[in-house]
Amino acid sequence: MAENLEEQNKLPELKLDAKQAQGFLSFFKTLPHDSRAIRLFDRRDYYTAHGDNAAFIANVYYRTTTALRQLGSGSVGLSSVSVNKSMFETIARDLLLERTDHTLEVYEGGGSNWRLVKSGTPGNIGSFEDVLFANREMQDSPVVVALSPNFRENGCTIGLGYVDLTRRILGMSEFLDDSHFTNLESALVALGCKECLLPIESGKSNETRTLHDALTRCGVMLTERKKTEFKTRDLVQDLGRLVKGSIEPVRDLVSGFEFAPAALGALLSYAELLADESNYSNYSLRRYNLDCYMRLDSAAMRALNVLESKTDANKNFSLFGLMNRTCTAGMGKRLLHTWLKQPLLDIDEINSRLDMVQTFVDDTVLRQDLRQHLKRISDIERLVRNLEKRRASLQHIVKLYQSCVRLPYIRSALERYDGQFFPMVKGKYLDPLESWTDDDHLNKFIALVETSVDLDQLENGEYMISPSYDPALSALKEEQESLERQIHNLHKQTANDLDLPLDKALKLDKGTQFGHVFRITKKEEPKIRKKLTTQFIVLETRKDGVKFTNTKLKRLGDQYQKILEEYKNCQKELVNRVVQTAATFSEIFDSLAGLLSELDVLLSFADLASSCPTPYTRPEITPSDKGDLILEGSRHPCVEAQDWVNFIPNDCKLDRGKSWFQIITGPNMGGKSTFIRQVGVNILMAQVGSFVPCNKASISVRDCIFARVGAGDCQLRGVSTFMQEMLETASILKGATDKSLVIIDELGRGTSTYDGFGLAWAICEHLVEVIKAPTLFATHFHELTALANENVNHDPQTKQLVGVANYHVSAHIDSSSRKLTMLYKVEPGACDQSFGIHVAEFANFPESVVALAREKAAELEDFSPTAIYSNDAAKEVCPKRKRVFEPDDMSRGAARARQFLEAFSALPIESMDKMQALQQVRKLKDDLEKDAENCSWLQQFF
Repeated sequence: MAENLEEQNKLPELKLDAKQAQGFLSFFKTLPHDSRAIRLFDRRDYYTAHGDNAAFIANVYYRTTTALRQLGSGSVGLSSVSVNKSMFETIARDLLLERTDHTLEVYEGGGSNWRLVKSGTPGNIGSFEDVLFANREMQDSPVVVALSPNFRENGCTIGLGYVDLTRRILGMSEFLDDSHFTNLESALVALGCKECLLPIESGKSNETRTLHDALTRCGVMLTERKKTEFKTRDLVQDLGRLVKGSIEPVRDLVSGFEFAPAALGALLSYAELLADESNYSNYSLRRYNLDCYMRLDSAAMRALNVLESKTDANKNFSLFGLMNRTCTAGMGKRLLHTWLKQPLLDIDEINSRLDMVQTFVDDTVLRQDLRQHLKRISDIERLVRNLEKRRASLQHIVKLYQSCVRLPYIRSALERYDGQFFPMVKGKYLDPLESWTDDDHLNKFIALVETSVDLDQLENGEYMISPSYDPALSALKEEQESLERQIHNLHKQTANDLDLPLDKALKLDKGTQFGHVFRITKKEEPKIRKKLTTQFIVLETRKDGVKFTNTKLKRLGDQYQKILEEYKNCQKELVNRVVQTAATFSEIFDSLAGLLSELDVLLSFADLASSCPTPYTRPEITPSDKGDLILEGSRHPCVEAQDWVNFIPNDCKLDRGKSWFQIITGPNMGGKSTFIRQVGVNILMAQVGSFVPCNKASISVRDCIFARVGAGDCQLRGVSTFMQEMLETASILKGATDKSLVIIDELGRGTSTYDGFGLAWAICEHLVEVIKAPTLFATHFHELTALANENVNHDPQTKQLVGVANYHVSAHIDSSSRKLTMLYKVEPGACDQSFGIHVAEFANFPESVVALAREKAAELEDFSPTAIYSNDAAKEVCPKRKRVFEPDDMSRGAARARQFLEAFSALPIESMDKMQALQQVRKLKDDLEKDAENCSWLQQFF
């Protein structure tokens, strides 16, 4: 490993003479400035980068400025860095697959004459696919989006166009959005957008800044284009060329949008789709509807760990890493990526996937058979794209052939299944496979390959057209073999003439410099020196021997070389013909790729559900306006998959009208965050079509999961932790509906206690009364548990909050040692203790600090349903100003205090004289003081 790293970091020598350097420097000055572009210059054996790019590569990839060299001298000198082939691949993968802040350009040429030959962006990696995926699978297909925003008084109408260059899909969408671009964010997440085109704005308005922030949150590269590129002129005709089928459906679809066509027009221009004729009639056009899938924003994707992150300690840290047990090369992984970003809303579709997963879970033999066959399926999607781009070789054709010959085995495995879901298996998989593998379709392709490709040569790693495929090729092959025989006979004859053993002493070599030649060792040379000088032509004398020839061998060798060239040219023409014929099957291959990758992902779900130590269970799915969210014995799939975890399952029952809004309290590290996240993850898995890590699950379909679980600072954009928290919460309040799921962890902790608590209370009330979404609200504000008491509060003067319930994660404190033990069980009721100081003890705080903390906490605690410590412990810390109030007492008191304030603010003080005002205020105060006799919470104010 260390040797590989050393080889990768080895710097090739920058070999340029003064003239070459001068020519390059003059060319480099002519390049337009582009702060995002990383430009590499191909110098055949290695690459170079210059100027700011050189410094960037030295710092980021070599991690040292000693890698920099100076090209030229003095004021015209240019800092440079050289990059070998291995490092070039590393840079390309990082810039195009990991980062979203740079583009990559590769130039070829020499002196002062260089030209751009390849350019790529995170959204358009087509030029670099051979570099990026030569030795690895393509896990995700990047999407480029263009936006045409139209700001109005009531919000912003977004026109969206997108192109998936890997799967050859064009799409349009149009929707009204709020000031936080909640809908746009979920669309970008669902589509897997890597790059976004926006028209250049003359002024940077607040709306534009907010839009840019939404793109940054989603990790999308922003590319600004001229407004003139966002045009609809000739769009229908252009799409007519690119899209399969007639132009009428295209015209109808485009006419249904107001702003999206302009965005799609900009994309066609940017991706230069019309410049490549291989794109014609190979694209499909779709309407993307936001309401087709569960909406997930970037905060929810992060909170639920849906996709892989560079910081993951192992693959099971993310849902994708855990669920990815796919077998096909790349196709299954890409489909799983898409499904996780687009959970379903349609109950029939969800159940259809669950039926297939159950089929594979119940039938272990079927599951294992299919996995074995799918392992031999290549990445058909990418192979077909190479076919259509005319970039395919015989190797690509053979890989498609090898995938096709596995299909009968896949069919037989499915045919042997006789369980309850056989009708669905037959209709969805067996019937299409049968229709595609008949003599008019893929069997014809198999026959083409078997007659045209020399399959016997595959064992030697050679991909050749079979000589019998074409009469001209066959004749050339015979002539080539005849010449080989003549050369062999001449070799034998020469060995006899020189009285040397064949092959041992007299060897026949074939090289690029001299063609066919005889070679003897220097040791043998003196024996035949006389004959060598008189009958042969000596070509070269080296340590490994003497190479020589004669007129006969030279003539035969030249003829052989000529025939070989003709044979290669004929092979090339025939390969092109075979590739063109194979390309006519691309539509069937596309459909086949879709079917096999779907089978692959569903098998992956079944494999995960069956192989876990505690098996997963099939969830029952109910409509969004009926049923509850019930997870019995639920677990977090990623946490329980870690080697060091012995996971304790918990129930979650979100009942409409009873516990639809749950406030969860308890100590830090007690499992609150894990619990509320696992509920979100379980629901997402169910709507993707997977079994869930529960003993029993009933899930009412959710249209969206909103999650606010710990906000990171964004100082580079001038956004503090608290501001980020508020922005994410604002998105929830604007975007959530009663059909969503809301998960909130520690809201309001980023500001002062009073402000934070006030905001948390107001947000809770809004979620309960207005949005009415099922919510899990984890908090350390014990005061919030009083919300649940308003459920049962029959005082007509107080507000009724229906469906709020308190839960807590339990912990045990030993009364004598005060040691804290986490139990990780979620139980009904509010938490009766505060554990912050105990957790500090866990972290080995000095005893003096802990003791002082206990004393101050006892002094400052204003609210506690019961005493914090056991009686003995309380005596030790001597609380000085501890006040204890019952929740009902506090609720009644707060309502009466609100009445007093409302009455006071209603007094027409401006029109009253001083005495009148004092009398009225005194009366209000006396009434309040009288009511306070029965309310200890109010008494503290007198």
